[in-house]
Amino acid sequence: MSTDETPTERDPDQANLETLRARLAAAADWLRGFLYGMTTYEQVLTLRKQRADLEHLFVLISFGDLLGVPVLPPYYTLRLLPYIVPLIRNWRYRMLRERDLTDLTSGG
Repeated sequence: MSTDETPTERDPDQANLETLRARLAAAADWLRGFLYGMTTYEQVLTLRKQRADLEHLFVLISFGDLLGVPVLPPYYTLRLLPYIVPLIRNWRYRMLRERDLTDLTSGG
């Protein structure tokens, strides 16, 4: 470094190298997302839907008396209450919502 250069000036080759690295990183992120979408995206959606269905079934079995379907004795229901409270609002919405023909054909 010469005495007349300021410390903030960079070598043009260094700036080009950083630009190239940034572009390669962006291309790698795009390729990763593209391959994920082609290979496993549908599987992930299916697994998430199955998990939600199982959670809603569990809540229905344990807290079905909210809809008038008593299945479990109240003692066990109260023991499970702290684990179920975050799920009750979404569960009630899903169980009580009106379904139409498009929901039935899409499997929802």
